[in-house]
Amino acid sequence: MSQGSGGKNAQQVFWTRAELQQLLNLYSTRVANGDWRDYAIDHKKGLAVFSVFRHTMERPQFSIAKKPQGQIYEVWQGPQRLKRAGTLRGALEVFEKKARLRVVS
Repeated sequence: MSQGSGGKNAQQVFWTRAELQQLLNLYSTRVANGDWRDYAIDHKKGLAVFSVFRHTMERPQFSIAKKPQGQIYEVWQGPQRLKRAGTLRGALEVFEKKARLRVVS
């Protein structure tokens, strides 16, 4: 699929069902922990983005992007890129590491 004014290099990017399952599994775990409350899925020229929010009316706490150039996945926290990987699972590892750093009493 291409958009009329997108040019020949513009490529529509979508999340696959398996990718959405991974994202929603992470999301539901973090909702159960009280970390996240809302999410949004955006599709822009050459980019698919899954964003999560602590509060609905704020900016995304984290954004997970899928880029078609070499099938790259990135995790962003605001303007800071936290992780870049060739697989979604690899990019989502950044959340596993943060979970391990929690203080347990």
